[in-house]
Amino acid sequence: MQFHRSIPFKQFRTLALAGVAAIALNACAASRGGSEIRTPDFSALTQVQKQAAVQDFAQKYQNKPRDIRIAIYYAAALRAAGQPGQAVSVLERTRTEHPRSRDVALAYAKALASNGQFNQALNIIDMAIRVEAPHWNSLSVKGAILDQMGRNAEARDLYQQAMVTAPNEAGLHANMGLSYAMTGDLVQAEKYLRKAKGLPGATGRIRQNLALVIGLQGRFDEARAIYAAELTPEVVESNMAYIRALLTQQNKWDLIKGKK
Repeated sequence: MQFHRSIPFKQFRTLALAGVAAIALNACAASRGGSEIRTPDFSALTQVQKQAAVQDFAQKYQNKPRDIRIAIYYAAALRAAGQPGQAVSVLERTRTEHPRSRDVALAYAKALASNGQFNQALNIIDMAIRVEAPHWNSLSVKGAILDQMGRNAEARDLYQQAMVTAPNEAGLHANMGLSYAMTGDLVQAEKYLRKAKGLPGATGRIRQNLALVIGLQGRFDEARAIYAAELTPEVVESNMAYIRALLTQQNKWDLIKGKK
């Protein structure tokens, strides 16, 4: 079964359990071709763990405020903990001290987007992209920002461009899949998320987003099985309840039940 009604970004973000984060504003920086900082996926932690990470990196940042890696990790932890404004403040200072760092520019753009400052985020990311040789991760982050602005076709063009030089990056395929999910094309979304799931570097969040897309197509047992491999039974059932609630809101629940 295929649905073609758009899923509002805020609703989809809640279901995707990523805070964009479903769309990979938490994506790792690349280790080849330039950027070398890989950001941990703090969004996968519990709220208690997120707060502990914030406290840990706050202390490290206080001791070494000019350290790029610590600042980027600290900002990522803040975003995961729901404090994007503070993440912006941290990276504003870091960007002033390291204006030529692409890693800092990408992290700053992610923080701005998480804080709803999309146009400013685009300006920052555009300054970080080398027109003659754009790096795949820069294109991916820009695509993620465009997706959040509802400019999905432009975002997908960037993901496709990035895949030319980085065809096996799980985050790129996941972003493409989530972009299609946001506009209701769940068949295409599943295609790209399944591809992402099978690539090196696939995260639990990618697998959970695949489960989400499968569940939104009414294949609840399959979705539950994927969730169950990642999450506690209580969280699994909570996620399944969210999926049913969204389907009910979009008047699809009765249709699905009728085809069982």
